[in-house]
Amino acid sequence: MKSTGEVMGLDVDFAHAFAKAQFACGADLPTTGTVFVSVKDSDKPAVLEPARMMVECGLSIIATGGTARFLEENGVPVRHINKVLEGQPHIVDSIINGEVQLIFNTTEGRKALEDSFSLRQAALSMSVPYYTTVAGVRAAALAIRTLKQGTLEVAPLQSYFKRSA
Repeated sequence: MKSTGEVMGLDVDFAHAFAKAQFACGADLPTTGTVFVSVKDSDKPAVLEPARMMVECGLSIIATGGTARFLEENGVPVRHINKVLEGQPHIVDSIINGEVQLIFNTTEGRKALEDSFSLRQAALSMSVPYYTTVAGVRAAALAIRTLKQGTLEVAPLQSYFKRSA
C-alpha cells in the first residue's frame, strides 16, 4: 500500500477538525497578518462572509481590482493591490516580501489560471496557505476564527466516540 498524503483532523466540531487537518499537512493558518483575496465574479458573494470573518479576527485584506471594489462596496475594509500584469508593486512582490500570510483565490478559464501561475508559485515557495475553492475559503476562515478563540487540544481517539453499553 502506498501513501497518498491524506491527513485527518478530528475534534468536537468542523472548524477545530479542519484546523488540525491543516496543521497536519503543514499549512500554518495565520491568526495575524494579511489575507490576499482575488476571486472570480461568481464567487464574490460567497467570499464576503469569510472576508468579514478575517477582518473581525484582526487580519487585514488586500485584493485586486474587481474583488477590492466588491468588498469595499459591501463594507469590508480592503486595500487594492496590482495583479502581476498591472505592474509593480504587485501581489507576487508582496508574497515574496512576506507581506501576505493567506491567499483566497478562485479562477475561471484557462487565461485566468495561467495568469495565476506566478501567484501559486510564490505562495508555494513562501509556504503561504492558498485556498482555491469557496468551500476551502469558508473552512479556512472558520478554522482561523476558532484558533483566535482558543487553542487546539489533543485527546485520545476513543474520546470522540460514544460507548454503548
